Amino acid sequence: MTIQHLPLSLVLASTSPFRKSVLERLHIPYKAFAPKVDESPLPNEAAEKLVRRLAELKAHAAQSAYPQALIIGSDQVAVIDDKILGKPGNHEQAIEQLTLASGKQVDFLTGLCLLNTNTNQAQTDIVRFSVKFRQLTLSQIDNYLQKDKPYNCSGSFKSEGLGIALLDEMLGNDPTAIIGLPLICLVRMLEAEGISVI
Repeated sequence: MTIQHLPLSLVLASTSPFRKSVLERLHIPYKAFAPKVDESPLPNEAAEKLVRRLAELKAHAAQSAYPQALIIGSDQVAVIDDKILGKPGNHEQAIEQLTLASGKQVDFLTGLCLLNTNTNQAQTDIVRFSVKFRQLTLSQIDNYLQKDKPYNCSGSFKSEGLGIALLDEMLGNDPTAIIGLPLICLVRMLEAEGISVI
C-alpha cells in the first residue's frame, strides 16, 4: 500500500526546514504542523531520555489537530563528553560549541516517534550518529560560522553544507540522522504501518 492510498494523513510535527527537506526525499505527500513544546531538559535528564520524550511530545502535540493521521515527531541533541549541546542561537554560543568540539567526537542523538492517532499507538526509537571534528583554529571556526550561519543547528554546524569541512570522520549507519530526521528508521516505521515508499 502506498501513502497515496492510505486514509491517514502524514504529518511532520516540526518547523525545521532541514527535516522538511529530508522528508521530501521520500516523495510522499505530507503536512507540516508547528508543535508548541517546551524543549528544556528536565533536571538530570539524560540525552537519550530527553530526545525520546521530546519526539513523543511533538508528535502528540499535533494529535488534536490531526485525529486521523500518522504524525512524525523528532528531536535531536549533540553530546560532547556527556554534555548536552542544543542549538546555539547566536554566533558567540556557536563559537563556544565548536571550540569545545575541536579535535573531539560529537555524538548526535535523534529521537524519532511515529504516532498513529487513529490507534493511539506510537513507534519510538533513538538513532545515534557520531562525527569526529578536526583540530580547529578560532579563525577557521569564525570563517565557517560567517558562511554557514548554523545557529539553529544542534552542535553549530551543517553536515550538508560547508560544515563537512570541519570533520575528520563520520560514524553511523544513517547520514540523514545527523540532519535530524533518520529516514532509514522512519521508512521501517512506515512499513510497520503498511506503507511502502518504493
